[in-house]
Order: sequence, then C-alpha cells, then structure tokens
Amino acid sequence: MKSAVLIAIGDELLSGVRQEKNGSFMAWHLHDKGWEVKTIEVISDEEDEIINALARWTGKVDLLIFSGGLGPTHDDKTRYAFAEFLDCDLAPNNELYDKVLERVKDDPRRYEYTENCRNPQAYIPVKASAVFNPVGFALGIKFEMNGTKVLALPGVPMEYQAMTMQELPEIFSHDENNCWASVIILGLPEVDIVKKIPEVINNKDLHVSILPASPQVELIIRGAPELVAEAEKFTREKFVDVTPKGCKSLAEALLMEARMKDVKISCAESCTGGLVGASLTEIAGSSDVFNGSAVTYSNEAKHKILGVKNETLANFGAVSEECACEMASGARKIYDADFAVSITGIAGPDGGSKLKPVGTVWFGLADKKSSGAFMKKLPGNRDEVRIRAVRFALAELWRSIHNGKILS
Repeated sequence: MKSAVLIAIGDELLSGVRQEKNGSFMAWHLHDKGWEVKTIEVISDEEDEIINALARWTGKVDLLIFSGGLGPTHDDKTRYAFAEFLDCDLAPNNELYDKVLERVKDDPRRYEYTENCRNPQAYIPVKASAVFNPVGFALGIKFEMNGTKVLALPGVPMEYQAMTMQELPEIFSHDENNCWASVIILGLPEVDIVKKIPEVINNKDLHVSILPASPQVELIIRGAPELVAEAEKFTREKFVDVTPKGCKSLAEALLMEARMKDVKISCAESCTGGLVGASLTEIAGSSDVFNGSAVTYSNEAKHKILGVKNETLANFGAVSEECACEMASGARKIYDADFAVSITGIAGPDGGSKLKPVGTVWFGLADKKSSGAFMKKLPGNRDEVRIRAVRFALAELWRSIHNGKILS
C-alpha cells in the first residue's frame, strides 16, 4: 500500500479564521485508490516549520503534498523554505508564468497586477521543477527525493484541486474495481449494527470504519476489491433501511430514490433556513426531482406563503405538530410535489422554554393523501441542532418515498 502525507500551511488555518479543505479533498481520492494517508498536518507560515516537515517526511512516504504559502505577500514562505531545504537558489520559470499571463492578456488591470507578481510567484528552487497553474497565478513546485514525490501547491481550493488532478491523474482516474465501499444505515445505533454483521466487522482482511451521525450510521469498508464487494452485499442484505448502493450522502440517496419512484419532492424550512434545499441542490441534476424549498422564518411567512392557519400559530405555536403538518402540506401544494418535508424548531441559543426547550424540532411530512409529524429533541449548539435537523428531514423523507407512505 502506498502512503502519503498532506500538509497545509497557514496561520489563518491554525487560528480558525479559515478552514482547511484541501486535506480532506485529497485524502478522499487517495483512499479511493487504496493509498494510506499517514497524517494530515496544519503548520504555521514559518520557514523552519516547513523545512522541519520536509525533513520529517521525505524518504518516509511515497507522496508528500503541501498546500499554501505560494502567493506574493510577506507571509508566503513556502518557496523560500523549499530552496533552503534543497540548498539552492530560486530562479524564475518565465515560460510557464507567461502561459499564466496569457489568460488575462485582455484585461489590462489584471495583466499588470499578475506581471507585477512575477517576483515571487514565478520563482522556483533551481533543484526543483515548476508546476503549471491552470486556473490561478502562482506556480507550484515539485521534486523527488529518496523515493518521495514532493509537491507544493497554492492553498486556494480551486487551484489545489486543478493542480493535483493535473499532476496526479492516476489518483483521479475512474476504476470499476473499488477497494472501498460506503453503506449508510438508518434508524439503528452503531452497537446494534455491529452485532448484526460480525462476519464483516471481525474480518481481519477488511478495515471497517463506523461513522455515526444520527439518524444514520455510515460504514466504510476497505480491502481487496472482491472482499469489499462481498462484504458490502452481505451488509446490505442484513438491514432494511439502507440507502442505495453508490450513494455518498443522504441527500444523494433521497434524489436517487425520488428518481426511481418517479416522484417530485419539496420542503419548507424555518430554523434550518434553507439548509435542506442547499444539501439537495449542491448535487448536480437535482432539478429533475426537487421542485423547491420555502424558507418561512416568520409566522407571517408561514401563513402567507405556506397557508399555515393563524389559529394554528396562535393556539399551538410555530414549533408544534400542527404547524409542521400544515407547513409540509403547504410546501407540497405550492411546489406541486408528490412528497414534502418541513422543519420548524428552536435552534437556540435563546428562545426555549420548559415545554419547548432549545433543541426541540418538529418535522412534518406530507404526500397527496395525508400529512403527519414527529418531534426530536436535538442536542448541541445552534449549528449542531440545525445540521442534525437536516439529517432527520432527509432520512425521513427518503424513508417515506422508499416505503411509499409517510412516517411508515
């Protein structure tokens, strides 16, 4: 098994001002091809830190990728650290940088700015090679030493992704014989799931990761392709509420189920503010089954847009079974859908009471014949309550379509 280490450079990552996304992107594709990712590190914008990381991992792994620190400002120190590590000078690769400039030749202001950034963005250690940037401006760096292929790429995710695909095409190529599989099971705790499939869990030729995220548990099964295929088939046959093969998320499973049953879906959201709709529309092609989402945060919006009765809001409140049912029915009607789900709750940190504490969320479901609702008291802070609510909404809407009736 080949091994890799992924390192992100940036004080803004260590301080939490920005989130590191390149490591998870690359780790996913490396694991997909059977690589072992030894670690994902985040280090500061200091030359010593970068040099220490180079010394620590060069010769120990097959692939070492750095992201960040290649821009034109004072805190971009990667190229200088690489030159120090390789004990050489920096020199411009004008041929590749001129190709970068070609993209902005018709925009005088951008051309001038990019030309002014030639030093340092075109400069590469003379003992290394330059990596062309097909979407950005800073050149990357690559060299091989003691069996390790080393890459330094810009930290901007769009640039990082384009350059890794360019330099490591074998990692991104399609392969029918996968060495891993994902199985998403709904409605059961991980302890009960493990008890039902000891043949898979205890197989020493497989590596099984158990990833609970209520109301789902995802199993990641890794190993030789034929063993993975057998284990996935066995696991799927053991459970009732398991999403279709090939789905990477509940949203993807829901869209696939809606397509298979030839139904349209919609939703109405209050406390989640459109997160359900966003999770569906971030998947290409969702428009063939997803008709829309109404974000009705105020009581007035719930009444005017979804048709929730004023008496319902006055007598039961917005966070109630009755309101959730009427929201779901309203969303189904205004979007002319076959199934709809609604969410209305108290995400916090304020707004709770003894009867309805923070984390109280009602979910409504509706089809062309009926409507119903269920309530969950979700733990966590505001963000966590909202994220968990989205998962429950997607899961129950998937289950309703899968079984042909709501709250089945």
